[in-house]
Amino acid sequence: MTREFPKAHLFAAGGLSLALSIMLLLSPSSEVEANRISIPLQVADEDLSKTASAAASQIDEQHIDNQHQEISTSPEDVTPTPVETDIVIEQWDNFKVKKGDTLSTLFKKAGLNDKIMYKVIAGHKSNKALASIYPGETIAFLKDEDEKLKQIRLQRSQLESFVLSRQENGKFTSEEVFVKPDIQLAYAEGTIDSSLFLAGQKAGLKQSLIMELANIFGWDIDFILDIRSGDSFNLVYEELYIDGNKIGEGKIIAATFNNQGRELKAVLYTDKKGDSNYFTPEGHSMRKAFLRSPIDFARISSHFNLRRKHPVLHTIRAHKGTDYAARRGTPIKATGDGKVVHAGRKGGYGKAVIIQHGQKFTTLYAHMSKYARGVRNGSRVKQGQIIGYVGSTGLASGPHLHYEFKVNGVHKNSVKVKLPQANPIKKSEMADFRKQTNLYLSQLETLSQSYRLAAN
Repeated sequence: MTREFPKAHLFAAGGLSLALSIMLLLSPSSEVEANRISIPLQVADEDLSKTASAAASQIDEQHIDNQHQEISTSPEDVTPTPVETDIVIEQWDNFKVKKGDTLSTLFKKAGLNDKIMYKVIAGHKSNKALASIYPGETIAFLKDEDEKLKQIRLQRSQLESFVLSRQENGKFTSEEVFVKPDIQLAYAEGTIDSSLFLAGQKAGLKQSLIMELANIFGWDIDFILDIRSGDSFNLVYEELYIDGNKIGEGKIIAATFNNQGRELKAVLYTDKKGDSNYFTPEGHSMRKAFLRSPIDFARISSHFNLRRKHPVLHTIRAHKGTDYAARRGTPIKATGDGKVVHAGRKGGYGKAVIIQHGQKFTTLYAHMSKYARGVRNGSRVKQGQIIGYVGSTGLASGPHLHYEFKVNGVHKNSVKVKLPQANPIKKSEMADFRKQTNLYLSQLETLSQSYRLAAN
């Protein structure tokens, strides 16, 4: 069962642009923070406004009635009325999940045994999700007046929780609870001097948002080889709030990246099925069939070279892949959707994973220290999914990833091979696409101009 609690409606109107420009020009000191601007765009829900007005009227009427009673009644005629309340303060036992904790140990901390734990999980097949706990989450237990377990709440994040409740028959049922945060739009821009990370931090962006920006444009820009001093970017993105408190960032809704004189634009589009992806303003997908690189921001230590001298064997031996130097344990991502056809040791490759992408393409990832959970022969993986971690197993002189890309069984240089496009917007959805994305792109353009005027 899924339950949602909407907090507010995100409302964007074309008339905002002019008002925003004037606001920024008049008071840049209050609206400009480093290279970032936040713009609240919430409009109170009409139903909530009506409810609030009704409540206010009721309070005013009650106040008038009380005044009238005070005027017509003397103090000695008033008999104090006992105040009755049914409010019961629930006492939850809260525990922060730490590394090494299991569901069994957490139940014991709450004074509950494994028998009760198994009974909870056996209540329904969806209850098994309770066993998937991770460090940083919070689990809470509620008991009734007889000290019997009544409810469990696993707080996965500020927006998501998993709640199990005891029913009249004694069995526990579960539901996922999602909270919809308030959304404000924020604008940021930056110019690269040395790296995207430093430029992003200077612009006031969190690391996760910088990574998302790199992922969006990672199909067309190799952030290891293609970045130059003077490259620039700007973006409009969501900031998430609950009860007026910022809890994090949401999605990037529109962005521009200028790389070596070429301008690339991306805009978020959510289709009728609710799937969100990034496209060019013309409706072409920003996604290709493959990521250009399987590791974020790693250095290429050895290029594709059919006559390279092997660093361990010291003989001329074709290097049919690309080596990425990275620290041991660095995550390795699948560069495309596919099926794992090999996950295990493979001679000089050491611990390796080979993925089949349709009938035409295969990729290989070698010298891993370990595999990611669930990655095994026959498993399906998604593009960008972590499949393993950098190591030095096999014939490796140090920690690095050896990555190979094959087309119809023939090795290709993964850095230079032309990557196929993903599907564009369907003609039947183009009108809706234009309507939704033109607003985002105009906001990006207007905010960019307003920011420059305010900065000057």
